[in-house]
Amino acid sequence: MGFSLYEAVVPSNVQILRAVDGLLDKAQAFCTAQGIAEAELIETRLAPDMLPFGYQVKSCAVHSAGGIAGVRAGRFSPDRSPWPTDFAGLHDVLQTAIASLEAIDRAAFDALADTDTAFAFGETTLPFTGANFLLSFSQPNFYFHATTAYAILRARGVELGKRDFMGLPRIKR
Repeated sequence: MGFSLYEAVVPSNVQILRAVDGLLDKAQAFCTAQGIAEAELIETRLAPDMLPFGYQVKSCAVHSAGGIAGVRAGRFSPDRSPWPTDFAGLHDVLQTAIASLEAIDRAAFDALADTDTAFAFGETTLPFTGANFLLSFSQPNFYFHATTAYAILRARGVELGKRDFMGLPRIKR
């Protein structure tokens, strides 16, 4: 059995999205224990020139399910819409992305590998194949935003470990 585009993208996206969803639970518990408003933590930035936690979480969905939707449409542009300002809204964004990924047909997804896909941002348009967009643009962005969300919570003092970031590995059964 060959290794498919589906296997290279979808299961790992689901694994990390579930882990980020778990980070939200720990963040919410931290807010409750510390008497911090949800919005305060959701607006926390790792550095002044970086976007906040809420954006990082939303971007995990954008660069997983949203990236795949972009390949299907032949065009991906960054999602500039506001992110949810409460944990319930962020959970919903992640759960919607997970459901979208879990509904993907493997064969139809693998057929996207050679699809012409343009990344468009302002006046800039970059041409990709579907596989190259997902593997060299969307996936690195996905992991960047998941890692940044984790780092923001760690910097604020939320007790997290590596297993919280990784989620449940897909072990042989």
